[in-house]
Amino acid sequence: MQLLALNASFKAAHEAPLPLEYTAQKGSMIKFPTKGGAEGNAFFIPADGASDKVLVVVHEWWGLNDYIKREAESLHTKLGGKVNIYAVDLYDGNVASDPDAAGKLMNSLTPERGEAIVNGLLAKAGKGKKIATIGWCMGGSWSFTTSRLAGKDAAGCVMYYGFPEKDANKVKSNKADVLYNYGTKDNYIKAADVKAFGEIVKSAGHKYTQHDFDAVHAFANPSNPHYDKPAAEEAGGYSLAFLKQKLGVE
Repeated sequence: MQLLALNASFKAAHEAPLPLEYTAQKGSMIKFPTKGGAEGNAFFIPADGASDKVLVVVHEWWGLNDYIKREAESLHTKLGGKVNIYAVDLYDGNVASDPDAAGKLMNSLTPERGEAIVNGLLAKAGKGKKIATIGWCMGGSWSFTTSRLAGKDAAGCVMYYGFPEKDANKVKSNKADVLYNYGTKDNYIKAADVKAFGEIVKSAGHKYTQHDFDAVHAFANPSNPHYDKPAAEEAGGYSLAFLKQKLGVE
């Protein structure tokens, strides 16, 4: 994934996000400790009442911008206010507004720092919770990593066109079912890699569901000038139904 971060073709496929100014309705930024001493950040929307249900939302390579915060609050509403939602910040407060800056941020995110942030967030959420994850592009990959790191607390993982994990042992260590939304016109994520990933998920005894769309990479990103609304809405419906089932939300 990091190899593509500075690739000219990959950057060219990610046009600068359309401007958005969003005022949060219920969510606010929080901090939490991480291994190594540096604090982590997340946009947190608490459930309307006591809840053992958690959804971790993972941003694209742009960072934790207003689009992700808006999506996190939308998911809070769609899940009936019954789920604690954390939109994690993997860039330690940095947000990109152009492809060059996004590529540099993604390239500088080491697996060690990313996992330290995720583990810190999971500790903040607490043990013994039902933890589902969702993410897009880079965040799709980290959605799976977060699910894997959640261990037996993992309830379900949604990946939007995320780079599939190729380490079979890591894939097999994940304890949750996986839903993958794939654009068949994606020039960067190979269909064969996605298929192989799904087969390993299934071999580990978990359900793998893949929905294919006649769409390009990042088709579900509303900040993308080439946003594919029909495909995004269809994928969103599948994803929401999956999350409701895995989290036990009516």
